Amino acid sequence: MPAQLIEQFEALIRRDPARRGLIGTEPEFGALCPGHLAAAAAHLAACGSHVAIVTGFFIPKAEPPCAETDGPLGAVLLASLLEASGIRATIVTDRHCWPAVVATVRAGGLRADQVWAGTEQGEGLAEEFFRRGPGQQLSHLIAIERVGPSHTPQSLCQQRRAGVPPLDEFLQLVPPEHQNRCHNMRGEMIDEHTASLHVLFEQLDTYHPAAVSIGIGDGGNEIGMGSIPWEEISRRLEGERAKRIPCRIATRWNIIAGTSNWGGCALAAATLLLRGAVQQIAPYTREHQQQVLQTLVAEGCIVDGVTRRCECTVDGLPFLTYIQPWDGMRRLLGLPE
Repeated sequence: MPAQLIEQFEALIRRDPARRGLIGTEPEFGALCPGHLAAAAAHLAACGSHVAIVTGFFIPKAEPPCAETDGPLGAVLLASLLEASGIRATIVTDRHCWPAVVATVRAGGLRADQVWAGTEQGEGLAEEFFRRGPGQQLSHLIAIERVGPSHTPQSLCQQRRAGVPPLDEFLQLVPPEHQNRCHNMRGEMIDEHTASLHVLFEQLDTYHPAAVSIGIGDGGNEIGMGSIPWEEISRRLEGERAKRIPCRIATRWNIIAGTSNWGGCALAAATLLLRGAVQQIAPYTREHQQQVLQTLVAEGCIVDGVTRRCECTVDGLPFLTYIQPWDGMRRLLGLPE
């Protein structure tokens, strides 16, 4: 029964009403990372003790420049429900996204001290997090809508694939100045607005060999997408500039959804289902989620990543469309809307 419900959760998040992400290409090219939601939830439910959730995607050309609604909302819901089921959760972001993430945490009912943003860069950031910060003890490291660096010839050749790496095609389509750089979905480089939190995933095995990583994304440029061959993602994205954006950072499991928040919601619902804590989900109604979003918009600290405006939408979706998968999961669990 739980397995069937989780399959239905995955079906609910594998929709693309805005026709902007990887899900919309699945009828033509097939599903990416099928079953990863179930596997990630099973491991999290059985072995979760302290989870760090990395989120925050800064939109420098927004009005005002700040983090987008996709990411923090799903991260806070996931953290809240993990805490309710007995798993400690810390949210990790950077100074650019700090105001939006802290505001989301407060609006969602968590404490501001559950958010961590490092002061170091590169390898020093990993040392700060794992040696002196909240990552000293960690069972899982999760990214929700967190951009990571693009591929290099080396990372392309290291990926698992059935055939030969398409190195010539990659070099033709991805200029050197766009390699190992963070991009938005428009193919624009945003490194100066993005701290190197991806090093936490690169260094996880060094500090915590038993810990497990999970990526959640929707567009191809997020941490976790390195689990998929570059050519498999690039053929699903329109435009030559889109070939530059696939992220090279891989995770143990990679959950793909129409919006990344939906992936966070599904992971939360599946994990609590497996832990026998479904009733802990009851207070997180549609009205609760709408109130959180409205509070953030009223405070002017978060924007829609597609429209780049401070409004009650996620990836260009009006709230009533955006909330449908969460409503569906609650119905499947026998919870009132």
